[in-house]
Amino acid sequence: MNPSGSGWDGVFNGNRMPTSDYWFTVEYKDPITGNRGKFTSHFTLKR
Repeated sequence: MNPSGSGWDGVFNGNRMPTSDYWFTVEYKDPITGNRGKFTSHFTLKR
């Protein structure tokens, strides 16, 4: 995803996902320090 993009359209593998609360984890490598990190959060998809 791109910060200036339109975001997720609620479709996964060609299927519209139902209204629900979704949790996700992003694992990343800091470009400055090289340290690995993990960010976990959630969102509610409303249709």
